[in-house]
Amino acid sequence: MSADSEASPRRNVPGSVSSPLKNGEKGVFRNQNAGYTALASPVRREVGNRSMTRSFCVDDNDLEDGKASKERDSSLQLLKLPTTQNQALLSGLAYCISSCSMILVNKFVLSAYGFNAPIFLMLYQNIVSVTIVSTLSLSGAVPTEPLTWNLIKVWFPVNVIFVGMLITSMFSLKYINVAMLTILKNVANVLTASGETYFFKKQHGIQVWIALMLMIISAVAGGVTDLSFHAVGYTWQTLNCFLTASYSLTLRHVMDSAKQATKSGNLNELSMVLLNNILSLPLGIILVLGFNEVEYLLETSLLRMPEFWLVITASGVLGLGISFTSMWFLHQTSATTYSLVGSLNKIPLSVAGIVLFNVRTSMQNSLSILFGLLAGVFFARAKLRDNSVG
Repeated sequence: MSADSEASPRRNVPGSVSSPLKNGEKGVFRNQNAGYTALASPVRREVGNRSMTRSFCVDDNDLEDGKASKERDSSLQLLKLPTTQNQALLSGLAYCISSCSMILVNKFVLSAYGFNAPIFLMLYQNIVSVTIVSTLSLSGAVPTEPLTWNLIKVWFPVNVIFVGMLITSMFSLKYINVAMLTILKNVANVLTASGETYFFKKQHGIQVWIALMLMIISAVAGGVTDLSFHAVGYTWQTLNCFLTASYSLTLRHVMDSAKQATKSGNLNELSMVLLNNILSLPLGIILVLGFNEVEYLLETSLLRMPEFWLVITASGVLGLGISFTSMWFLHQTSATTYSLVGSLNKIPLSVAGIVLFNVRTSMQNSLSILFGLLAGVFFARAKLRDNSVG
């Protein structure tokens, strides 16, 4: 939900026009439909209006002694404030770590291990997600909507695009370094914003369009100066941007119908995670057979290495972790903080990708990457300003 670590297009419902995949990330993925954050990644939404209420017990003696009452209130506030701040800091760190780690682990599996079955990797990660969410749902730990035939029929077209988005993200991550992938994913924002204007008649402010133009310039400059340029990888990433934008726009179109197809009339984030991943399993199996990955899987020695299974299982857990940590972070802060942190999170991700995988780079390429990252932050602020005015 994208890759922007953003996650993972794979784990989150896309919001309006911000970067959907942090992922090799699955996720993902940003829709402005009622209740969803303006800049959340695929299957991400505002958990709800957060109300901070404080009640203090005051006895008769305190009412008579105003000074004692004020001192008590002050001490209680001092005790509560660090708790709230610690929760926000901890949830923010958890979100950043999970979203960055997801992309880096996927890159490690596909490049360092040289694993040549990206569709199987996507399929296995989805199996891990389905297993964990189903277990939590059956135990009553998390609420999910029951899957009905009507809901599946409404959601299936969205899921086809979702699977295509994940697969193209995997293929592009195999050939493109993490820093350049992060910048190229910004193109999806441009396509999504243009689609919103064309299909939904949504008007964007001048600052949003300036930011989008800066993203295009940085992507072109980054590609021209990329010392590890790979035409196949760039082709897959271009296709991924179109599918990511299509996923965001299609999701916005079918969301109301999907809610009506549920028993409760609502479709929460974890229900969408479960629905997307369950429906992706048969499609994933068909594609594994169609791309002839079975022959490779039977021959590779990687599947006989316990540590390899541990790594790809961890990647599946991290992908699902993006959904949980993003909900937690949103609950502790706000959509504005969440969006800006998501944009800023791309900076350490890009640096880590260059350092960990010994990416050859030049001054021109590094500047274009930095330029694109700053354009992403500028875009997030401009989009949030547009939404607040609207």
